[in-house]
Amino acid sequence: MPTIVIASPKGGAGKSTAAVLLGTELAHEGVPVTMLDCDPNRSLTLWASQSALPDNVTVLSDITEADIVRTIKAHDADGQIVVVDLEGVASRLVSRAISQADLVLTPMRATTLDATIGARALQLIAEEEEALDRAIPHAVVFTMTKAIRSKQHKGIESSLAGQGVDVIDPPLMERAAFSGLFAFGGDLHSMPAQGNMQAARDNARAFAIQVYKRLAGEG
Repeated sequence: MPTIVIASPKGGAGKSTAAVLLGTELAHEGVPVTMLDCDPNRSLTLWASQSALPDNVTVLSDITEADIVRTIKAHDADGQIVVVDLEGVASRLVSRAISQADLVLTPMRATTLDATIGARALQLIAEEEEALDRAIPHAVVFTMTKAIRSKQHKGIESSLAGQGVDVIDPPLMERAAFSGLFAFGGDLHSMPAQGNMQAARDNARAFAIQVYKRLAGEG
């Protein structure tokens, strides 16, 4: 089954949040998910330590450059999805993970700085595509967005579309429940209420559906 790699050279872009939301929403729908924590900040490991993991979710920590490919292949079993949360730098580990991906997601805030640095992730993907002589499906997801999109957001989105970059809609909004996951653990269906929980669940589910459609070739 597919491997989804969450990659951005910029710290604070929302990689771990996207990984947890995606993994837990897929698991909530009955899909077994293995999540690999490859980030030195160990955000997934912190999340996993707060409470019992949701059903169908396994988290593996301290994955290194030496064992990233082997670990992905060991857990890329039928009926299972692997979600890889990477460090916020351009590194050999990141490149090796991208080489194994069925889909690469690049989270970014709707700012010029994030878009500029996020473009480096797209370049890394292009380099791996050239080295492997195969296309690696990839998409951008905006994170921590506001209900009303700014001119800057619209401009960045338009620029990406003009370059032929796939942008997932809906973006992940700025929600108390999303940040609360790392304080309470669990998922949006089990954690204590933080803000508008139904809106958060709807946002996360719609995001997960769009990712799944891309895995199925429907994006």
